Amino acid sequence: MRSLLRLPPLFVLGSYLLLSLVPCVPLLLGRPAPGLGAVLGLEALLWIAAWGMFQRPAWFHWLLLPALLALPTELYLFMYYGQGISTHHLGIIAESSPMEAMEFLGNKIWLMAAILVAMLAWWVAILLAARRSPQLTWRGKTRWLAVPAIAALAVLGWPTPTPVFQQAPFTFNNFANSWPFGLIARGVDFYNERRYLAELGMRSSNFTFKAHQAAPDNEPEVVIMVLGESSRYDRWSINGYDRETTPLLAQEPNLVSLTNMITAVSATRLSVPVIISRKPAMQSLKAGFSEKSFLTAYKEAGFKTWWLSNQISFGEFDTPVSVFAKEANVIQFMNLGSFNNRSNLDQILLGPLQQAMHDPAPKKLIVLHTLGNHWNYSERYSKEFDKWQPSLFGVDKPEHTNVKIKVELNNSYDNSILYTDWFLAQVIGQLKESGQRTAMLYVADHGQVLYDGSCAIAFHGHNTQYDFHVPALVWYSDQYQSHYPDKIKQLKRLRKARLATENVFHSLLDLGDIAYDDQHLEWSFLNKQFKPHKRYVDSYGWTNYDNATFKGDCREVIDKGTPLKREK
Repeated sequence: MRSLLRLPPLFVLGSYLLLSLVPCVPLLLGRPAPGLGAVLGLEALLWIAAWGMFQRPAWFHWLLLPALLALPTELYLFMYYGQGISTHHLGIIAESSPMEAMEFLGNKIWLMAAILVAMLAWWVAILLAARRSPQLTWRGKTRWLAVPAIAALAVLGWPTPTPVFQQAPFTFNNFANSWPFGLIARGVDFYNERRYLAELGMRSSNFTFKAHQAAPDNEPEVVIMVLGESSRYDRWSINGYDRETTPLLAQEPNLVSLTNMITAVSATRLSVPVIISRKPAMQSLKAGFSEKSFLTAYKEAGFKTWWLSNQISFGEFDTPVSVFAKEANVIQFMNLGSFNNRSNLDQILLGPLQQAMHDPAPKKLIVLHTLGNHWNYSERYSKEFDKWQPSLFGVDKPEHTNVKIKVELNNSYDNSILYTDWFLAQVIGQLKESGQRTAMLYVADHGQVLYDGSCAIAFHGHNTQYDFHVPALVWYSDQYQSHYPDKIKQLKRLRKARLATENVFHSLLDLGDIAYDDQHLEWSFLNKQFKPHKRYVDSYGWTNYDNATFKGDCREVIDKGTPLKREK
């Protein structure tokens, strides 16, 4: 026992104990940690199993390097987003370019580098201490008996009536929530998602909506779907904001703003598939979807389809968004790899849009995937839109985590909305010039928090009303209204209805008067059969948005009841 109390063994054991207590971090932040007892119990079993298999820490410590390097990220995500590293976060890392990562971190890139060096130094120090700790060597035959015994305990449960251990601790969720071992499970989950997405096109190749226009004719018809990015409902003056951020849209008589649209999850790669397909909101955290998107339904109905994007195409590893984009007849990605100041403004989509409008195909669906109001906000617009100052326009690598730039950040965000107003007005202008039966649907994928009041957080990925309540609108030509008067009548009637991005797929097909097998017109806000449905958002589980309170200046969404569990 005295030998174990010497400095090197204590340092090794203390370091491993600190690593094992990472799942307790939510408690330190005043948040619940469900299943913590089972997770800690499983960690104890895994440590003993590793020790028994490798005999001494010096021989398995190298396996812990990824966990130590990932530890700062795990703690950061717990502090600011209420959860640790997930498959979703690994996907964002894989789908982000180095320049985008540097832009996101700003000047904190050097702090992050210093932290990583410190973590590496800690790992080396533990390794050296482990090599100087022969006292920690597990000798004898007992270590070989420990592994099967522990496996039995993990699967069958502890032989004790203690409530914490009444169930077997070895479940995939408990393993994934443990630390450092859970990082393996998350990596496996991420690999499975990548493989699933790679195979998704083949798996859904035979899928068909059997779609057709309900009353086809030979008249030209154009439907445009604009996917907004990081836009917040209450920063649009057409929705009541005191700054005139949408002066051009306000002049459009044939425009209807949908005032109560929410998104289920505040991340592009998870929210967009719910918008463009029939993927249920509460499956948005799952990889892929076995059906195709509205692009295929429009193609089946005789429309030529375009996917014009100012976001990034990822080549070898398809994202949950680009896997759907591949369904289009014409695909153009205009962004060459980052959100930095060398990326394009959304106006780069206007040229390809004009080419698509001049295409001889009489029926067209054109999707415009914009950068919208994505951080860095000041790089989403040109100088003439830098109306509200001081702003971040021209500032090199500002940090969105720096509350000291709250005023500049908010002014830049409003300026980016002003530019979005101009961009949408240009799209509408092209539709007007065509003199055809045309309509445009715009919806944002998620919103933003902007240091509101005393709220100390910004950006997105949080559990706030500002993340979930998004702007959405429909514009239609006079020709469209003359041809589909009932649809416009219902649209105006339902402008204040409780809507979610789950409604968009059904409504967009209704906008093109497209019928298909197993259609659900009760989900379309252009149809008299419309019925409201329960709306859930990813806030500490699946929270009923319409049975929630909005806590504090952050407007944190808290279910008055018990949130439904997330499906893994």
